[in-house]
Amino acid sequence: MMTPEEFRQALAARGVELSDHQMQQFADYYEYLVAVNEHVNLTAITQKDEVYLKHFYDSLIPALTVKDLQTEALTLCDVGAGAGFPSIPMKIAFPNLKVTIVDSLNKRIRFLNDLSERLGLEEVEFHHGRAEEFAGKKSKHRESYDVVTARAVARLSVLSEYCLPLARVGGRFIALKAQKSEQELEDAEYAIESLGGKLVDDAVFHLPETDDVRHIITIEKIRQTPKKYPRKAGTPAKMPLEKPRA
Repeated sequence: MMTPEEFRQALAARGVELSDHQMQQFADYYEYLVAVNEHVNLTAITQKDEVYLKHFYDSLIPALTVKDLQTEALTLCDVGAGAGFPSIPMKIAFPNLKVTIVDSLNKRIRFLNDLSERLGLEEVEFHHGRAEEFAGKKSKHRESYDVVTARAVARLSVLSEYCLPLARVGGRFIALKAQKSEQELEDAEYAIESLGGKLVDDAVFHLPETDDVRHIITIEKIRQTPKKYPRKAGTPAKMPLEKPRA
């Protein structure tokens, strides 16, 4: 899989140099994740070499595609981050990012709060709530972020309704997909267009060692999201915004 040193070397080969302090933050992240995971279900992956590859390295792939994540003081909202992926590894590697995480489970938010204090992270905030409410028409968070991310949360047509309302016009929604069928992207076209987005990139990566396929789907927010979206909590998942099939 991937040892911490191999993790560092793989990133260096991509032009991302981690300091000793950053490497220690990743080490502390791993230790705390595994400790808390014994009594709070955060991840099924707990072997160190797997966590470094399938969580830490995997979380940094968007910044290998969208290069300004590495250098600009962008506001980033991570929807349904779970144990902090991809936004916390990105924040460790690229402290320039201002990170907001929203997750529907309070126990995960508590873990992330404690984690950020342990790691000494600044300009991070955590919100317990449903994405549909967090992005609602009266929410101060609506259409306010440069970048919105989501990793393996739901189908792209559903994710778009969670995430695009949070992106500012001119901002981006970046979906991390382990595998993406052409059908899923095709099914999401109607939702993306309805919510004010435009597909600009579908970059394919292969994880080192395992050669697992990763898709980084970048959608630009080209106009405001109609106020009727997102629909009430639970509706996007039950009735995705997909064009009726003939």
